[in-house]
Amino acid sequence: MNGAEILINTLEDLEVDTLFGYPGGAVLPIYDKLFDSHDIRHVLIRHEQAGTHAADGYARATGKPGVVLVTSGPGGTNTVTGIATAAMDSIPLVVFTGQVPSSLIGNDAFQEADIVGITRPITKHNYLVKDVDDLEQVIREAFHVATSGRPGPVLVDLPKDMLNTEGRYSGLKKISMPNYNPVTQGHKSQIQKAAKLLSEAKKPLIYAGGGAILGEAWEELTTMAERLDIPVTTTLMGLGAFPESKKQSLGMLGMHGTYYANMAITECDVLLAVGARFDDRVTGRLDGFSPHSKKIHIDIDPSNIGKNVAVEVPIVGDVKKVLPQIDELTDKPEINQWWETINTWKEEHPLKVAKSEDTIKPQHMIEEISRITKGDAVVVTDVGQHQMWAAQHYKFNHPRSFLTSGGLGTMGYGFPAAMGAAFAVPDRPVVCITGDGGFQMTAYELATAVEYEVPLKIAIMNNNCLGMVRQWQELFYNKRYSHSILKKGNPDFVKLAESYGAAAFRATNPKEMTEVLEKAMEINDRPVVMDFQVEEHENCYPMVPAGAALNEMVEGEEE
Repeated sequence: MNGAEILINTLEDLEVDTLFGYPGGAVLPIYDKLFDSHDIRHVLIRHEQAGTHAADGYARATGKPGVVLVTSGPGGTNTVTGIATAAMDSIPLVVFTGQVPSSLIGNDAFQEADIVGITRPITKHNYLVKDVDDLEQVIREAFHVATSGRPGPVLVDLPKDMLNTEGRYSGLKKISMPNYNPVTQGHKSQIQKAAKLLSEAKKPLIYAGGGAILGEAWEELTTMAERLDIPVTTTLMGLGAFPESKKQSLGMLGMHGTYYANMAITECDVLLAVGARFDDRVTGRLDGFSPHSKKIHIDIDPSNIGKNVAVEVPIVGDVKKVLPQIDELTDKPEINQWWETINTWKEEHPLKVAKSEDTIKPQHMIEEISRITKGDAVVVTDVGQHQMWAAQHYKFNHPRSFLTSGGLGTMGYGFPAAMGAAFAVPDRPVVCITGDGGFQMTAYELATAVEYEVPLKIAIMNNNCLGMVRQWQELFYNKRYSHSILKKGNPDFVKLAESYGAAAFRATNPKEMTEVLEKAMEINDRPVVMDFQVEEHENCYPMVPAGAALNEMVEGEEE
């Protein structure tokens, strides 16, 4: 069979059920074969960047790799931001790009771009197919690399002649990559050291990152934390790995984390980091980060360990395997006094929820979404103030329920990623919480959501500005609001949505907000856009200023 047939057959054999793509000349042989495929649902997105974000959302919601198909040249280069977003957050993607025929590569042919070279720094691995007989092996390797070890995006570049040439399809079942063998079993002596430290701790703390979700270790984490009664704080990417309804939960830590989580990190004597990478938004000023603790770090990627923060007990391995081994060897520590301290912090410094009878407060909006969805929605955010408010005030009790661009901070990510999640988990409500700035970056995907009747709820936190930029300009740049106010240029979001065929509502006060949310949840045959006109000058607190330590956070305006 020819290369295009090999590709489709292999994807079907790998049980790929959804493909986000946009056709073009270099990939027409593939699209011709897709025409006859009954197993693969192709979603025609309106821009390749949004296609990679949609595949990313699909992957985060399911744990399966998201798959993208685009043409050569600009088709490939348009995927770069989406690939980088996935790479920073360790999300498994496989991106297939068309390429000019092999004989024309390097000749500046029409729609030629060196996409392998361009994406090398932002992919886990990439391939240029040079022999059609290698195509099946390359595809299977791409999926294996993307999903094993520390997950990440893999790109496969397909010259057009490779798609038309006949080659060998073997139906391979086993992939052998001698030079790629991620370590999954933790070192026994390191596990014993970790258990000893935790057993003897007076102020232990578990710090869980995105790896706890990527490694599907939420049950092991919850079992261990409850048995040992150790407090747990999660990163932005780790939200949902530990249920926030549990008494051990301290919520999120970091720049906009809870007071008690940041103080616990600062004062603990043993810190167990589970699938986290000590990101700068988590640590604050490094010399003030958890200065009194012995640190245990479990991660499947050895390059993450010791990269930002030195640790006493490094453990390279799969968190799902390592956590139960530590738990089994650990005695329950005596930490009643530690809990008294933490509970005092919780009582004296709770998260503040601003409410008003006249205007919609952003925190209240998030609380209402959490209440109406009963905490069961898949929440997908864009990037900015609304992202932090969602992380703080939505109560996450399930894994794979909070999808956001954490590492790269990609504005425009939220809506298409939410669309991908809605394709992935049609039995769960999906709510995109976005800002008026970020939504406009990918609003054109309303055409896709309407065409496929995606019952997605899009909640625009409309404060007529780039909220987080405005907040920093207010606090650190003497209120010089340079190019961060959107009021004059913002569209009528209700009319915009309706022009695409979506349902749309507007709310200007708390009573309307609740009515709009309840009405939106009843619509299941198309996307719903909700324009919530929130308090324009509300700032997101707590906040750790740039260059400050975690215990130097600002809790509110009065400070």
